[in-house]
Amino acid sequence: MTNAPQSPVDWEAVPGPAPAGERRRPFDAWRVLRVLVCTFGLLSLAFWGYWSWQLPLPGYLFMVGAPLFAAVVWYFFRSPASPIETDIVGKTIVEVALVIAAGATWVSIGHPVVGFVFIVIAALSGVIAFRRETA
Repeated sequence: MTNAPQSPVDWEAVPGPAPAGERRRPFDAWRVLRVLVCTFGLLSLAFWGYWSWQLPLPGYLFMVGAPLFAAVVWYFFRSPASPIETDIVGKTIVEVALVIAAGATWVSIGHPVVGFVFIVIAALSGVIAFRRETA
């Protein structure tokens, strides 16, 4: 006898390997918030580079360099696919430093409320992410 499904209902019940190019992750609102926080942080650093420095030369360098530096630091020390093995304390220090830097950019350009709200939302997102990683 074979284990082939006999009806359309049985097709759904039979677990099988996912097709080669298709890996689906379940929708997760916390992951979406995490992506939005990271994106807003990088855009904050770029906006700070544009707003705080004289254009063209130092402004463009900081517009590109500050978010690029933050992304590289995040990749090497905080990313799930990080090539450098970092313990939870190191990951926390890196994430807190990046969040404070992105929040401080708004304070330095005269919008402290935006910076404070960003830091609070990023802290919530970070706590949820760390709890999921360690669980």
